[in-house]
Amino acid sequence: MVTIKDIARVAGVSHTTVSRALNGNPLIKKNTRDKIEKIAAELNYVPNYSAKSLVMKKSYTIGLFLSSIDQGTSASFLVDVIKGINHVLNENYNLTVTGIDSIQNLDSILPQRFDGILVMSQSDADNSFIYHVKKVGIPLVVLNRQLEDPSIMNVVANDRQGVKEAMHYAISQGHQTCAIIEGKSGFKSSMERKQGFLDSLLAHSLSLNSNYFVSGDYSIESGYTGMCTLLALSEPPTLVFCSNDDMAIGAMNACFAKQVAVPTGLSLIGFDDIMFAKYTNPALTTVHRPIADISELGTTKLIELMNQPQTKPEQLFVQTSLMVRQTVAKLTKEI
Repeated sequence: MVTIKDIARVAGVSHTTVSRALNGNPLIKKNTRDKIEKIAAELNYVPNYSAKSLVMKKSYTIGLFLSSIDQGTSASFLVDVIKGINHVLNENYNLTVTGIDSIQNLDSILPQRFDGILVMSQSDADNSFIYHVKKVGIPLVVLNRQLEDPSIMNVVANDRQGVKEAMHYAISQGHQTCAIIEGKSGFKSSMERKQGFLDSLLAHSLSLNSNYFVSGDYSIESGYTGMCTLLALSEPPTLVFCSNDDMAIGAMNACFAKQVAVPTGLSLIGFDDIMFAKYTNPALTTVHRPIADISELGTTKLIELMNQPQTKPEQLFVQTSLMVRQTVAKLTKEI
């Protein structure tokens, strides 16, 4: 295994110079640094991060913490999160992924273990973890859930506005009886999306039917079950808003099982715009929630905090957009 001393011997410099050059120390002249980096590449040098972390007092580990991995986090959501992070995070860092609900002891979350932490938060229940991280001084960015605390870096999408835009479009197509399959109980995203749904119906002076509010948990199965409940009503809605795309896919399968055509028999709108949304049959109309962009921007801000601890926290919004496809029928009456 090639070591720093081997590179130093070939380059004719001290191993301290090699170490500084490979760590980008500005005190090392550019031509010397370029020469050392070229030799390191030719010798297939692989850094020993365990030793490096001891010298630099860094762990070279970024922690990604979700409210839960087992409950309410779809595979497609997780893929988009990691994709966004990896656009920014370089090969010098390891990324660990953990569910907050699986942590037994917060005292295990220490600066010696993490150079920075991203929290993909869904619920206020995450606050004890978030404030522990802040207290022990680990650079922190909270994604996905809007915080009231301006002292924490926060990157979110405006879910409520996204749903309002989607429902305005549905109502403009003539839909007067609209239902919702809600997200996981207690999640901020579920509450924001439901509120956007309510705001839109009230703004258009449409009645609120309690039978048209069905619980879900962001899983495909709950979308299927919720849609079966709605289809069993004596007067089913003409349109169902599903609080995420996974539930919309489950709802679409329930329609197929009950021989209800989408969109002519019943219209559907989802939320998230996961990779599979445009490949359903028919293609799903949904709200594009740029999870990858949120994760990418959040990681960029985390690196800023790690490199410049005095960076001022801010709350950043990433805009949603409506993706009109083929699951909303245009009815005779328009508004």
